[in-house]
Amino acid sequence: MFKVYRKLFAYVPEKRYLIYVSVVLSVLSTFAAAGAYYYLYVFFDRLIVEGDFSGSVFYAWVIFGLLIGGNAVYFIGVLASHVLGFRLETNLRKRGIDGLAGASFRFFDLNSSGRIRKIIDDNASQTHSIVAHLLPDIANALAKPFLLLIVGFIVSLRVGICLTILTVAAVLLYAGMSGETQFMKYYQQALERLSAESVEYVRGIQVVKIFNADARSFKALYEAIRDYAKFALNYSMSCKVPWVLLQWFMFAITAILVPFIFLLSGIFTHGPETALELLMLMLLSGVMFSTIMKVMYVVMYSFNGGMAVDKLENMYEEMHKDTLQHGTRESFLNYDIEFDHVTFGYGEKPVLKDVSFTLKQNRSYALVGASGSGKSTIAKLISGFYKVDKGAIKIGSHPLGEYSENALLENIAFVFQDVKLFKTTLYENVALADRNAGREKVMEAFRRAGCESILDKFKDRENTMIGSKGVYLSGGEKQRIGIARAILKDAKIVIMDEASAAVDPENEHELQKAFAELMKDKTVIMIAHRLTSVRNVDEILVIEDGKVIERGNDKELMAEDSRYRFFQELYAQANEWRVREHA
Repeated sequence: MFKVYRKLFAYVPEKRYLIYVSVVLSVLSTFAAAGAYYYLYVFFDRLIVEGDFSGSVFYAWVIFGLLIGGNAVYFIGVLASHVLGFRLETNLRKRGIDGLAGASFRFFDLNSSGRIRKIIDDNASQTHSIVAHLLPDIANALAKPFLLLIVGFIVSLRVGICLTILTVAAVLLYAGMSGETQFMKYYQQALERLSAESVEYVRGIQVVKIFNADARSFKALYEAIRDYAKFALNYSMSCKVPWVLLQWFMFAITAILVPFIFLLSGIFTHGPETALELLMLMLLSGVMFSTIMKVMYVVMYSFNGGMAVDKLENMYEEMHKDTLQHGTRESFLNYDIEFDHVTFGYGEKPVLKDVSFTLKQNRSYALVGASGSGKSTIAKLISGFYKVDKGAIKIGSHPLGEYSENALLENIAFVFQDVKLFKTTLYENVALADRNAGREKVMEAFRRAGCESILDKFKDRENTMIGSKGVYLSGGEKQRIGIARAILKDAKIVIMDEASAAVDPENEHELQKAFAELMKDKTVIMIAHRLTSVRNVDEILVIEDGKVIERGNDKELMAEDSRYRFFQELYAQANEWRVREHA
């Protein structure tokens, strides 16, 4: 338990003093409550045993003062713990956001957005609960049982013994409830999986509606629901018998003890004293039950809190586990790209297996192969998106890890199939590639990318807003804006991943001209399923099962019985397919 709190408090060093404020005030409130129970005994003793009504009034005011004062002190302690809890939750969320901003691409490949959100949001909330609510309760739960037992023995030996027996029985029964700790672990894992899959299901609700599907159509979600139901039921059933016995002991045991105490104590000779003992026993046993319940919740929530902080810290570590570590080298000797016995996989299964090849600067290359062969992986590794498992990737004879992050960002441009534009002006969408570029350079990039016809469509031209409060562009138009951005960046290495795959026919000619402008005097790596677009590159690399199996230009590879020729012939046949009217 205390190990969990040490971990949590490391995230709020500026508010650490509130820990001691909350604990000290909570302990003081516990002593005040115990004092109130003691003076309640004195009050009843004066009133019932001695029959001194006027003398008992003073103790009534003492009880009132202790209860009011104790509750006020407890309130201030809880307020301090809540301030600490909210700051902790805020800091954990900030840590998560900062971690996501610098997380490796492999992290996002292996973790769904639903799971990431679940772990950060829900577990940060859980850590708030165990600090804001349970920090004062821990001090209360640890001190109060001992103080209650002391009050019980002050009342009488019999009350103290009975209260001790009840407490020991309750602790043993609680131990029976918490014995199956693995149930709680599996239950929490099932709940986490259910939440993550539910988020993904809701995000894809458009597809669900279009195809008239339900949760059973989504195997992962359906299995998550069934697992959660199974573990929730099993966990509840494992606690049923000890929980019922615990309540029976704490609530019904006094009814069983009444005749026993009456017979042994001589009710007729010591009637008032025995009645007072029974009254205090019932009162103190009820308070003890509520205290033991607090202990139960403290242990349960500290277990959950421990799991929560472990999940958060594991996620923080996982975010940066595969991030490429950057060096200090700022300049490149040349822009030759070399794969030196590179092995890489997103999970346990490798995608690339001991791959070695060299790409010379200022030449154009195309990566060709079936889906899943490793083409896009090669492109992403060149960009420094991932850290390789084995081997090295070099640019200018030096490994990527020796260059600074800024050097790689400035010298490698990536044009994706789905260009992302921001909800700002067309001008700003291009200018962000080089914040030091003047207006003249930005407009030149527009011109070279063939975007003049796009600007002419709008009254505000380059100052036109994009997005929900502005205009929307077609796929080809967005690609040309993206190319203008890449032209302005003027990186020496350009990677195009399926950049023309979804272009409409009206934009294809303009897009090809924009590509030609972008590729001038650059090292270009192109990935394309549209094989007609790779015929004119300097060299083609055929990738299969994570290895380069063929290499050459279009003419050379087509002259052989090559895998590339097979792809080209298959592509040509597919282009001849037509839907014919049935006779």
